[in-house]
Amino acid sequence: MLENSEIQELESKLTGSLLRPGDSNFPSTVTGFNLASSYSPELALVAGGEEDVAEAVKFAAKHKLPIRILGTGHGPTVHISDGMLIVTRNLNRLSINPETGVATIGAGLKWEAVQAAAAPMGLTAITGSSPDVGAIGLTLGGGLGPLGRSHGATSDYVKSFRVVTGDGELRTASAEENPDLFWALRGGKGGFGVVTEMEIQLVELPVIYAGALIFGTDQIEPALRGWIDWTGSAPEEVTTSVAVMRLPDLEQLPEPMRGLHGLAVRFAYPGDAETGEALAKPLRDLGTAMADMISELPTSMMGLIHNDPTDPMPANDIGRLLSGVDQDLATAVLSQVGAGTTSPLVVTEIRQLGGRLDVDVPEGSSYGGRGAKFSLYSVGAPDPRLAESVIPQALGSLLSAVEPWISNQNTVNFAGKFESWDHFRSAWPPEIFDRLQKLRGKFDPQGLFTYGPTPD
Repeated sequence: MLENSEIQELESKLTGSLLRPGDSNFPSTVTGFNLASSYSPELALVAGGEEDVAEAVKFAAKHKLPIRILGTGHGPTVHISDGMLIVTRNLNRLSINPETGVATIGAGLKWEAVQAAAAPMGLTAITGSSPDVGAIGLTLGGGLGPLGRSHGATSDYVKSFRVVTGDGELRTASAEENPDLFWALRGGKGGFGVVTEMEIQLVELPVIYAGALIFGTDQIEPALRGWIDWTGSAPEEVTTSVAVMRLPDLEQLPEPMRGLHGLAVRFAYPGDAETGEALAKPLRDLGTAMADMISELPTSMMGLIHNDPTDPMPANDIGRLLSGVDQDLATAVLSQVGAGTTSPLVVTEIRQLGGRLDVDVPEGSSYGGRGAKFSLYSVGAPDPRLAESVIPQALGSLLSAVEPWISNQNTVNFAGKFESWDHFRSAWPPEIFDRLQKLRGKFDPQGLFTYGPTPD
């Protein structure tokens, strides 16, 4: 039981704010993007700077409080009922060196802010599919985005991290300084400390040829099967994905997306429009698209390729890596979400991986997705009434249908909520997982930064 005097002593050292469950702004402060998550920690620190984070970690270590971290809240559904929540959304430093193209990014920033600042310089970050997610949170898990095959994972571009480890010390992790911690943070995700800032290399790429084709219900099967055949000869400089969508009929959605049961084919080529148009032609020939939104696109608007939602909502989802795709996989997916089916799954996506994603950085990293050829992701309708049984049953049925194609390795940003120790381990190859566990013990010997389930 924490004494008021102890909490007040901590407050006196902070530039940010320390909140308790009875405070009026506590609920809004601890709510993230995924409204299926329930956060009710004993204390919530809205950090005003790195020093606040260090003081909070020292306090938690002294009182043996578990620590969780809330950036933008796009992480998996994890219920919190104890300990301290460190909220990093006010750590929003952003600077870009126009000569080197290196960006310094605070833990509270989303990719959209980085891209907006980089665009006037003709630069872009190699981001994930959504500009609405936290830049550091995505990067810690590797980062799979619409330029993955041509440019690799987001974490491949990190130059350094600033991180408060379990002893409350602020450290720099880079190839030269604390290289083992640097290795771990480039794909190892959590359990090492609180990352307050990172430096990442941007690339010169102001414009790409990219977007999406939208096919109606009657085109789902031929377009999906045609895309699968096309991936066998797809050039490595092109990154694509397909998504079977069953969208609600909401005014917030643009036409023709309202109430759509169809297929989106996403396409990104980091080059000129003439070459891009030739590369996209086989996809345009898959069928008669309801909408063709592939064109020249500023890299600051890469989020339009996937058009991921930006409003907070409850979400139940699953993600897996696939060893390959074929027409039997198409049959399995169509049996769950294709034309003529009824399902609460609003998006079921397959991305083609490979290319630069297979190539590790020279100094090595802990990113767990190397070598996978495809990924599968599915999310249920944002309806709390379906969250307890209907959506989990539908997700389970989908996983059972595609089980023969599921790789024995996952990648942590797609793994969702860890259901078991084996599920946790599967997010990395065994040798990487074992090394990560040793480093978690080294930099957080008390196990303050709760990450992963309890071993079986």
